[in-house]
Amino acid sequence: MARFSDCPQILRDFLTYHETIKGQSPLTIHEYYLDLRMFLRFIKLMRYDMPIHTVLDDIPIRDVDIEFIQDINTSDIFDFLSYLANDRTINPESLAPEYGISPAARARKLSALKSFYKYLTVRTKQLQENPVADLEYPKLRKSLPKYLTLEQSSALLRAVSGQNQERDYAILMLFLNCGIRRSELVGLNITDVYEDRIRVVGKGNKERFVYFGTSCRKAIDAYMLIRKKLVLTDNRALFGSRNGNRISTDAVHALVKKAFLKAGLDATQFSAHKLRHTAATMMLSGGVDVKTVQEVLGHENLNTTQIYTHIENTELKLAAEANPISKIKFSDDE
Repeated sequence: MARFSDCPQILRDFLTYHETIKGQSPLTIHEYYLDLRMFLRFIKLMRYDMPIHTVLDDIPIRDVDIEFIQDINTSDIFDFLSYLANDRTINPESLAPEYGISPAARARKLSALKSFYKYLTVRTKQLQENPVADLEYPKLRKSLPKYLTLEQSSALLRAVSGQNQERDYAILMLFLNCGIRRSELVGLNITDVYEDRIRVVGKGNKERFVYFGTSCRKAIDAYMLIRKKLVLTDNRALFGSRNGNRISTDAVHALVKKAFLKAGLDATQFSAHKLRHTAATMMLSGGVDVKTVQEVLGHENLNTTQIYTHIENTELKLAAEANPISKIKFSDDE
């Protein structure tokens, strides 16, 4: 746990528990680390009446112990959530920084707090009271996911060029054909590729097989001719980067954005995750039932998948046409 050396022992123990016992992904562990570190720094800032302009990232927390945490109450939690909603700086380096993070980001941080206090009260019984047990999550605005049309998807694939053309094309095909997550793609090994499917390790280290089509198979085969010539620091990795390492989520994000720009698409509106939305939408519009799409995407809850049914629903379109009002003729039509 040397990577968490700036944290107190009680937080390192929590992270170790979720890493080794709960089997959480490295990304989830890192998010817990960032969110809880910020929380403890904020509480220390408030408790010790530090100057208002004190930089949160400069506050040391290695001395935090169970007695310190035991004194934190629900009012302190509300102060932290208020800070996130109103005072937390977005893009502090810009000339016009924004203040207050989104409800979704605040919900993630509250989720980290709930996990932390559950560990302290239920798992290790170091605390009796849980100040976040009954707190509700921020209300999130429900919006339909953005996705590419078939024409836009084709334009995106045609736009791929350059030194890593075969690699980037294969990555985009996997996103569009299989609907996998960015973290799942980064974790793919050469041995995870089979004749007609890939083995994916998803959230909670749950494995699933995802089938791909002929075009995706050809894209992977073309890339493998290049991959066989590469030597990476982790030679198991399916996709490598320019520096010889396993490709990172940031690198994938960058190459997807680059492809959007080359295709003439608004890179601010789309991302690698939007390609996952696109895959799900295309499957449903192609007649695949929602339960099957749920299995392909690795959603634990069917409700998560059903949001896509509001995007492309033939029956709803037929219902609109069946409404007698749709048969009314205007004078210009006569």
